[in-house]
Amino acid sequence: MHSYYKITAQDLGKGSKIPLCVLGESGEVFYELALEMIREIEKNNGLGKQTVMICPVGPVGQYPIFTRLVNEKSLDLKHCWFINMDEHLTDDGQYIDESSPRSFRGFMKREVYDRIDAELLMPQEQRIFPDPSNPEAVQKLIKTLGGVDLVIGGIGINGHVAFNEPDPSLTPEEFAGLHTRVLSISAETRTSSAIGDLGGNIEDWPKKCITIGMAEILGARKIRLGVFRDWHRAVVRRAAYGAVSAGFPVTLLQNHPDAGIYVNNNAAKLP
Repeated sequence: MHSYYKITAQDLGKGSKIPLCVLGESGEVFYELALEMIREIEKNNGLGKQTVMICPVGPVGQYPIFTRLVNEKSLDLKHCWFINMDEHLTDDGQYIDESSPRSFRGFMKREVYDRIDAELLMPQEQRIFPDPSNPEAVQKLIKTLGGVDLVIGGIGINGHVAFNEPDPSLTPEEFAGLHTRVLSISAETRTSSAIGDLGGNIEDWPKKCITIGMAEILGARKIRLGVFRDWHRAVVRRAAYGAVSAGFPVTLLQNHPDAGIYVNNNAAKLP
């Protein structure tokens, strides 16, 4: 067994190559992720600047907190751009229907945008999903907007961030240069997702996706991830202490100047 899998909860974060913030229950992780979003918007609004974020659908526990705080604070989102990380596709490479419970576009509409007071919400054209018919559009938009301020996300069981599935045939530098693209979802990702959300029904889990690339993620000024599941116990240790590798993509964040991971007390336990 690799030595980093033996790091206790008490020592987790000591000497780590990505800063770790070990918290209590999952709600604390989600609260911190929501606060990262709120603070970034408040800061940029105060400076008269726009805010550009890359947002996930997984983890999602930060969104009820975020939408409540936006409404309570009357926080103006008119100058925000939310670029979602990814979306599931049909076998022929088209968006799955927005009505599907697997649709990230549907989730963001129902659970985020529809829950924010209309007078605070950014225009529809500032709510972006990568487009399988025009993957290059996200890269061009980010360049036009002057870069990404904040990435919020999680880590997959095989170390993927967004749907950047491992590719050990690439060097870390090659993998870090990958842009938005359509790809097949790995068996590991489909299995872990189906266990959590479909009672183990791997057969009906989407097989394709479009994902923002590691180039777009690593180009952001700040990256904050959250982990909380049982299998995150091993994942977060490899992420923070393992070798940088395209075979475990989150390790590439070790070279980012402002990346961090929020860890709940469950994920902090020994694997």
